Amino acid sequence: MKPVDYKEGVVITATELKKNLGKYLDYAEQQQTDVVITKNGKKICRLTPYITDIEQYFMVRERALDYQYGGKKVSYEEFMEIYEKSDLRMEFINGEIYLLSSPTIKHQEILARLYLAFSEYFKGNKCKVYFAPFDVHFRKKDFKEPDVMQPDLLVICDMEGNINEKGKYMGTPTLVVEILSDSTRSKDMVDKLNTYMLSGVKEYWVIDPACKQVIIYAFKNHEIEMYKFFKTGDAAQSFIYDGLMLDVSNLFANI
Repeated sequence: MKPVDYKEGVVITATELKKNLGKYLDYAEQQQTDVVITKNGKKICRLTPYITDIEQYFMVRERALDYQYGGKKVSYEEFMEIYEKSDLRMEFINGEIYLLSSPTIKHQEILARLYLAFSEYFKGNKCKVYFAPFDVHFRKKDFKEPDVMQPDLLVICDMEGNINEKGKYMGTPTLVVEILSDSTRSKDMVDKLNTYMLSGVKEYWVIDPACKQVIIYAFKNHEIEMYKFFKTGDAAQSFIYDGLMLDVSNLFANI
């Protein structure tokens, strides 16, 4: 069977590996790419190029966990069991597990600026500002199982009465913020927007570093009530909080 090029490397069958083991060992070494092996149409393992003992340990561990969990359909209970035994950051959306990569310096700089601005606005207010990693269990209207996500920044106004016996927050944030990246753009603009809208979040800020713009959505009765784009030179203004605004130029300055 002819090998198939794949984003993970090259995919071959177990039979092909048995016939040409030396060939694929050389391929993995020379091309510095993975060779994924399948059996009966299902991926079962992979050959990974050797680097150093330390680097190889962490690379194999991370990829194995990604292979095991990433994109896997499970129940909410199964996800929580997996999540509580793992030290990885992950989210659960529409019954699927998504592993979260480490943020970039640009992402963290923008998040820091957002946190400072929001914290100043809500100083002395009962509403509190938090940033990721912070798990939130979003219960969508007409859906049996919740989604579990880590918004980049969130405003919580219902903390009282919504902390469980493990000290975890189980309420619904009033406002959430996501900073887009190439790998999360589609998820943040479609899946997360839908989850936030259906779970009772009132406002969703989307920060787009690539376009240097801010999009703000206001939700009402689990639907988009209004939205607005703010570009460089504009002051992004909250729909629900008077005076909560952000200078878009300053947000992206020198980034």
